[in-house]
Amino acid sequence: MSENQKKDSYKIAWLPGDGIGIEVLEAAKIVLDRVNLNAEYIHGDIGWEFWRTEGDALPQRTIELLKNVDAAMFGAITSKPVKLAEEELIPELRGKGLVYRSPIVRMRQMFDLYICLRPCKSYPGNPLNYKENIDLVVFRENTEDLYSGVEFNPVPEELSETLRKISKPFSAFSSLSLGEYAISCKINTKKGSEKIIRAAFDYAKKFNRKKVTIVHKANVVRASDGLFLDVAKEVSKDYPEIIFDEANVDAMTMWLLKNPYNYDVLVAPNLYGDIISDLCAQMVGGLGFGCSGNIGEDLAVFEPTHGSAPKYAGLYKVNPIATILAAKMMLEWLGETEKAVLIEKATARVISEGKARTYDMGGNSTTLEIATEIANKI
Repeated sequence: MSENQKKDSYKIAWLPGDGIGIEVLEAAKIVLDRVNLNAEYIHGDIGWEFWRTEGDALPQRTIELLKNVDAAMFGAITSKPVKLAEEELIPELRGKGLVYRSPIVRMRQMFDLYICLRPCKSYPGNPLNYKENIDLVVFRENTEDLYSGVEFNPVPEELSETLRKISKPFSAFSSLSLGEYAISCKINTKKGSEKIIRAAFDYAKKFNRKKVTIVHKANVVRASDGLFLDVAKEVSKDYPEIIFDEANVDAMTMWLLKNPYNYDVLVAPNLYGDIISDLCAQMVGGLGFGCSGNIGEDLAVFEPTHGSAPKYAGLYKVNPIATILAAKMMLEWLGETEKAVLIEKATARVISEGKARTYDMGGNSTTLEIATEIANKI
């Protein structure tokens, strides 16, 4: 993963989505405007309303937009179980076998946004910090594993028959009827594993990080996690200056809470990375501070890690800092490092001063008031 070359101007896909996603992107725009990023922000349709009215939460027109931009900012989307999703379709689309799929997961796979980069940093003065001076970076593989979308419910008879023949452990389920169980496939590839692991080591080398920890469960999930760990051991040989470490995901959640300072860069398959990064985000203030980048070779989509929070939609009370820090990450990826530094310093100053705080931090500032306060510090 490397920075892009700076350009005179940029095209940014602007994907607000649902609920508070609209509000936090509005806040991020205030800050981006203050650093005078010369960009055209192009609106893209995405989210629940487009599923409900068109049967597609990621319309083809938005896919085409993403093919022709330098980066994208994404707010948040609402997602619901399959049966509820079907009920909310307009009458003309019901009964046609349409299946709701998360648009962000589709984007990750469609554009090979194989890196999910989630920095977790405790800024001084944040009353929500678990401990001071936490500075962790999570690399989550973004396209494979249990999020690959290869799932069956009900299970096809031919798959059940094949498993009966080739898998001894499956005998425990062989007496069940096809409608009594479901299967989700955990798929890790050598190529996908090497790409994310090498990206983590390259990041550590570039930013003088001392250690890379591989998170897995290879002692139980021997095939897919075993492959991930084997690849990590091979890749680590190319980086002798960086400490190689590995830990089971369950133990990792314990050790992170006990001593977060013992870790630096964490890299994990998709599901474990999702879990670990939320834990790390909570240690530095919660999802209001959790920023994320979905990064590939030619496109990157930046977002807060929180959801659309429908109960808060329209109230402008949620914390926009995660989204503002995601915008900072976007600037870094575009090569606009000076502007990125300005945003982070201003954000840190507002947090430290504590005069403007949203409800989660014990204050009553609005979403846009926080953004304006940060912009005024630049």
